[in-house]
Amino acid sequence: MRRLWLIFAQTATVCLALLFVVSTLRPDLLAWNPRGSVVTIKEPAAEGVPAPSASFRDAARKAMPAVVTILTSKEIKRPRSRYMDDPVLRFFFGDHPDADVQRREGLGSGVIVSAEGYVLTNHHVVEAVDQIEVALADRRKAQARIVGTDPETDLAVLKIELANLPAITFGKSDQTRVGDIVLAIGNQFDVGQTVTSGIISAVGRSHLGLNTFENFIQTDASINPGNSGGALVDASGNLIGINTAIYSRSGGSMGIGFAIPESLARQVMEEIIAHGSVTRGWVGVGVQDLTRDLAESFDRPRESGALVSEVVRGSPADRAGIKPGDILTAVEGKPVTDSAGVLQLIAALKPGRQVALKLVRNKAETEVRVTIGKRPKPSRQ
Repeated sequence: MRRLWLIFAQTATVCLALLFVVSTLRPDLLAWNPRGSVVTIKEPAAEGVPAPSASFRDAARKAMPAVVTILTSKEIKRPRSRYMDDPVLRFFFGDHPDADVQRREGLGSGVIVSAEGYVLTNHHVVEAVDQIEVALADRRKAQARIVGTDPETDLAVLKIELANLPAITFGKSDQTRVGDIVLAIGNQFDVGQTVTSGIISAVGRSHLGLNTFENFIQTDASINPGNSGGALVDASGNLIGINTAIYSRSGGSMGIGFAIPESLARQVMEEIIAHGSVTRGWVGVGVQDLTRDLAESFDRPRESGALVSEVVRGSPADRAGIKPGDILTAVEGKPVTDSAGVLQLIAALKPGRQVALKLVRNKAETEVRVTIGKRPKPSRQ
């Protein structure tokens, strides 16, 4: 009996030792794993992995090659110090004629809009600079020249000379709606090309005081310094806007960014490429919104229309007999909603064309014929 007990004890000891070794070195051989360190999972095949349903990598891959970094520089001359005229100081420190010259560098983004080398960006990115260098996503670089700019929409067109340029695909900004997914692409803070995502927060934003002609797409996709002139694309990677400005108290993104819609950018771009500048209609009036208080004072039933606050002497409006205090209600049959609408409607008319303006004067409606003039270029600030 004692011998049998010894055999049983030795057998049990050997089995426990084997179990310990196997559970430590090859736990996968055991049907039951006390430590729970091995879990059976499903993994995708190495090739042909479909993009997750929430991924926009195809859109980013499509648009990113056409978005470029724009590096600018400008020579600035500082006032020469009167101490540099002291012969003693010049003896010790030497005469450095270039000491009073500095170069200011700038950073922005742009979008290649055609294989011919045209690049669309913001006017403020290339305003008053000496040199412009465009860096592509494939690390090629080229010097750029300005084809033309339009300060009133903050747009500019550049030209580079490189082969095999990737051009962006234009979308339909007029078909975008609040809630649509968008991606903002550009070189934020000079960290390199960056893609951020968000939604369209609003369309048709105006009265922001950013440009003369405003019709912004508002988005919460992060737009930061260096993004100006970059692309705002839809979920398919098509261009729907040019990133332009942000509302910020800190200098960084706060979830309120603005982009010029593709429809306006394309119109300005095509005119700049064809003529070097943008020609707009002008009648020579200053207008303001017809608020509720103003509407009541003029005994108007509604607030639509724009109040003429100023008439430029000798302008087409002055020659047509328009006076301050008149209320513009329609331009060529198109109703006027506010002051921004007046600017848009008149600017779209060709100079030399005679059009009908409907207005209210002394509570009576009347119509005047005005010959559209050419809008003067804005004075440089």
